[in-house]
Amino acid sequence: MGRWGMTIPLAGIPLHQHRDWLREMVDLGYSDFWSSEAGGHDGFTPLALAAAWAPEARLGIAIIPAFTRGPALLAQSVASLAEAAPGRFVMGIGTSSNVIVENWNDIPFDRPYQQTRDKVRFLRAALRGDKVDEEFESFRVRGFRLAVSVEQQPPILIAALRQGMLRLAGREGDGAILNWLSADDVKTVVPYVHEGGEGKEIVARLFVLPVEDRTTALAIGRRAVAAYLNVPVYAAFHQWLGRGERLHGMWQAWQAGDRSGALEAIPEDVVDELVVHGSPEACREHIQRYVESGVTTPVLAILQTPDLRQSVRDLAPR
Repeated sequence: MGRWGMTIPLAGIPLHQHRDWLREMVDLGYSDFWSSEAGGHDGFTPLALAAAWAPEARLGIAIIPAFTRGPALLAQSVASLAEAAPGRFVMGIGTSSNVIVENWNDIPFDRPYQQTRDKVRFLRAALRGDKVDEEFESFRVRGFRLAVSVEQQPPILIAALRQGMLRLAGREGDGAILNWLSADDVKTVVPYVHEGGEGKEIVARLFVLPVEDRTTALAIGRRAVAAYLNVPVYAAFHQWLGRGERLHGMWQAWQAGDRSGALEAIPEDVVDELVVHGSPEACREHIQRYVESGVTTPVLAILQTPDLRQSVRDLAPR
């Protein structure tokens, strides 16, 4: 069996109650726990707890926005987790979106490609223990040296959607983190990453609805699709992937302020492609298609379920 990850924190479970859940998931065969960072918990704290509570698991962040922490603070956070979970931590970084960076954090969403590239270059140098005094294209660091010695350098993965970031992930990262794409789409994007060399890790966050009632799954899936694919970076991604015509009605209604019309305009087959849903066995089969298309680390994110504990058990690797 390859890697099989779960997104933490689990929805509705307070951080301080995660220990038993993590222990059970390790016993069930989950190899990885991956956090994220948008409008809920920060990306580092859940993994710091998991480092102590689940020392067998690999821990990753998908992702930390390149804009929202200054270079030195970011290096300190990464070094701390690398020390807490030596050899078991994977750093994920990416542009994030104008919504998170600009609307929520009041930081200009300028030159996202350069910002991500430069933060990766800075982190490589800082984590090696180098004194960094450099004028990067997107920021300046004057005389910083990390006061933590990082014995095992964490892999750095780059979140990527289209060609430029995918190539950056392969060229300067140790792999890519993918999001909101179909199993067939993986075959389109992965070759750009592998232009940077073989052995690159491909992590994909997969949104899972272990719900057998199709009407319910479509309703929940449509809300999730609309929430993400109306963000400009994801809209551009799906235009590039060839879904522009099928999503045109949703985008048009959304821009007109017609939220219910936008949901109704999302075709069923788009939900079927982008959201893993159905019986536990059908979900596992769908996840396996991602693996066969080139994903090395599928990371499940349960959107909704009537029984979270049972779903975590049902979706465990076989």
